Amino acid sequence: MSIIQEVIEKIGRQDADQPEFRQAVKEVMETLEPTVKKHPEFVTTKIYERIVEPDRMIIFRIPWVDDKGEVQVNRGFRVQFNNAIGPYKGGLRFHPSVNLSIIKFLGFEQTFKNSLTTLPMGGAKGGSDFDPKGKSDNEVMRFCQAFTRELFRHIGADTDVPAGDIGVGQREVGYIYGYYKKIMNEHTGVLTGKGLEYGGSLIRPEATGYGLAYFIADMLATQGKNIKGKVVAISGAGNVAQYALEKVNQLGGRVITLCDSNATIVDEEGICTEKFAYLMDLKNVHRGRIKEYANQYPAECYESKSVWDVIREKGIKVDIALPCATQNEIDAQNAQALVNNGCFCVAEGANMPSTLEAIKIFQDHNVLYAPGKAANAGGVATSGLEMTQNSLKLSWSREEVDSRLLQIMKNIHRECLDAAEAYGAKGNYLTGANIAGFLKVAKAMLAYGIV
Repeated sequence: MSIIQEVIEKIGRQDADQPEFRQAVKEVMETLEPTVKKHPEFVTTKIYERIVEPDRMIIFRIPWVDDKGEVQVNRGFRVQFNNAIGPYKGGLRFHPSVNLSIIKFLGFEQTFKNSLTTLPMGGAKGGSDFDPKGKSDNEVMRFCQAFTRELFRHIGADTDVPAGDIGVGQREVGYIYGYYKKIMNEHTGVLTGKGLEYGGSLIRPEATGYGLAYFIADMLATQGKNIKGKVVAISGAGNVAQYALEKVNQLGGRVITLCDSNATIVDEEGICTEKFAYLMDLKNVHRGRIKEYANQYPAECYESKSVWDVIREKGIKVDIALPCATQNEIDAQNAQALVNNGCFCVAEGANMPSTLEAIKIFQDHNVLYAPGKAANAGGVATSGLEMTQNSLKLSWSREEVDSRLLQIMKNIHRECLDAAEAYGAKGNYLTGANIAGFLKVAKAMLAYGIV
């Protein structure tokens, strides 16, 4: 049995109750098999065994008081996975589904994603099973402050720099940063995704979605194609989906789907600029539901169904699929339906939105497939640029940040292709992304000795 399979089996035994983490380890580790022969030093120093173990896992109680004066208790997490190449960096997720398995898988993925950006950032993730939906601003503030009362001990501008994720937008980042600043009596770049008024970066809200579109433009260019005129399916209706939609529109594509946790809308005419403006107001100002879009424009609405279920059941033709909602949203059935319906490019805006079986179907049918650690790295890359601006005590222009983001995404695209070719998997973005991200971290770990 190879060392890679030994590691996968060990994680399977000791983390049997953590399916998302085991899935992430299996997806990455199996593609690293070609590195074993080329780098025997990784075997002798147990790099493969060490890289799947987080540096530390912090779990804590969060008591807070709701608007009725009743005490509520949630659970908080911060998994600091690997800081070999820089301070821990990774988002905070507030969602009822949050547990240790999800936070560990996200931190593991973040380690390689951050490595791909070429910026000096390690990997971490955190969050809570708190649900901000349906809560008042005061309740969200009180929860964020209670969360920060423990989190502050474990983070710092040169130690661990959290950001937002699902359920943690600029409002939540503001509350967390404000309380951290109060406790520590210092104004540093300890969080990213901040408001412009207190150290945030231009383009940061747009970065993940824009970067995703930049990445698929480069992917398509390798086949002599572009986005113009292509039919695009996007899942989700949050930050990533919104700005992926905007940039796809700017590049001439036609986005026909979006969804939230309650419904999917299909607008065959395309969600154009005017409709996008309505959508931004609906989701970001009024915090409404996506089904309200179908009351405003001629679109089909399918309640309690995902984008990919609707595409499968209705036989909707799409050229490009951009899953931007959550993990494991595309299963084997949905992947096969996308292939059958003419999809030739899948790029992940969410983290691990495709199951292992779905990825195999994409690759077996020669679909251009880009994993999230490469395709959605624009968000954390721009967080890294925010950290740089905070360190320099200055702010770059919108054009400057966007130009740097575009170049970073081009570099990641090239890294993926170069690593895939060097290790015998030409054109395989999954293998290329995993190997390129792994090598930088592994070589740094090797340099430090056994620590």
